[in-house]
Formats: sequence, C-alpha cells, structure tokens
Amino acid sequence: MASNQQTGPGSGGLAKDTAGERIGVVTGEVGGRVQIRPIRGGTEWDATPDNVVTPSAREELSARLAIRNANSRTGL
Repeated sequence: MASNQQTGPGSGGLAKDTAGERIGVVTGEVGGRVQIRPIRGGTEWDATPDNVVTPSAREELSARLAIRNANSRTGL
C-alpha cells in the first residue's frame, strides 16, 4: 500500500479527532485536511489526517446513541 493512501475513516464515516478528542462525521478533505462535522450537527472543523482515527466500538455506540437521542427530541 502506498504511504499516501487514506487509512482513516472515509467520507460519511464516523471519525475521532485525537487532537481534540472529538467524534464526528467525515464530510470530505480539503487542502490536505480532513473536514469533520459534529454528530449532532453544527460547524465543521478541520483535522490533520494523522489525528483522524476510527473510533472504538464503545465510542461509536455512544455517538450513534447520541444521534438517535437528538433525533427523538426533534421528532425525526
């Protein structure tokens, strides 16, 4: 595998930014930085690709539960 291939989560996947210990949804890549949107919506942030990893199973479950709870509060 070439060293420049992405090994972290792809677009639409959950990702953890280890620099800020935040979890969000990958929305794309611009200028060599990964753009991540908070799981409950809001303003995206840029992360260095080296700091973006796939969340653990526990972190992913917690994030998905937060999404479901937020949706239930808004009637979705």
